[in-house]
Amino acid sequence: MYHVTGRFPFLITIATIFIAGAYSGFGSSIISTIAVIFVIILGIFLALLISKILSKTILKGMPSSFILELPPYRKPQFSKIFVRSIFDRTLFVLARAIQVAAPAGLVIWLLANIGINGSSLLTIIANFLNPFAQLMGLDGYILTAFILGIPANEIVLPIILMAYLRGTALIDLEDTYQIGQILMQNGWTILTAINVMLFTILHFPCATTLLTIKKETGKWKWTFISFAIPTILGIILCMCTTFVYNIVQFII
Repeated sequence: MYHVTGRFPFLITIATIFIAGAYSGFGSSIISTIAVIFVIILGIFLALLISKILSKTILKGMPSSFILELPPYRKPQFSKIFVRSIFDRTLFVLARAIQVAAPAGLVIWLLANIGINGSSLLTIIANFLNPFAQLMGLDGYILTAFILGIPANEIVLPIILMAYLRGTALIDLEDTYQIGQILMQNGWTILTAINVMLFTILHFPCATTLLTIKKETGKWKWTFISFAIPTILGIILCMCTTFVYNIVQFII
C-alpha cells in the first residue's frame, strides 16, 4: 500500500528496548529481529488482503487489456538518466517534504511552547486523546505524536520524548538505554511496545506519500481512503491486542 522504510528505525528501537530487553544473552538480538520481521510481514499480508478486498468491491471494474509496442533499443545515456532522476524524482520528493515539514515544524513548536493555565497545548491535546489511546493500549502523548508525525515517520519518537520530558523542541537521543528509561518511567510496558510497533507499521502514510497519491490519482477521495483504511485497521488491531492482553492478565 505504501513504503515503510521511514518506520524501520522506530520499529528497531522499540524492539531492541522492550523485546530484546526482556531477554538476556545472544538470543535477545535474534528475538527482537524476529519481532520486527514478523510485524513487517504482518503489514505486508494485511496490505495484500485489503488490496484484494478493494479489488473486489470499490475498485472492481471490467477487465481490460492493451497492446504495448516496444520502442527500438537504444543505448542508455547515463547523463540524461542521472539528470532526469534528480529533477523528476529526488527534487520532487524533497520539494513535497519541505512543503509539509516546514509548517509542521512550526505547529509542533507552537504546541510545545504555548500554554494555558500552566499546561502546554501539546499536553492538553494529549490529555484529551488519552481515554481513546488507552483503549488502544497507548497513551495520549503517543497518539498525539503519531498525529503530529504525519510529515515524516522519523519524528514520532522525538515528539514522544519531547512530550515526556516537557521539552520545547524535538529531542533526538542516540542512547537506546536512555530512551528506554524515559519510556518506562512514563508507563511503557511490553503491551505498549507491541501496540506501538503494530500501529507504526499500519497507520496512515506520511504527508509526502499522501500528496503523491493526490497528484497521481487527481482525486482527494483516494488520498482519504489511503489515509483512513490503514489507520482504522491499526486502531482495531491495537484494541484487539489490548483486549486479549487484559483478558490473559486477568486469568493469570
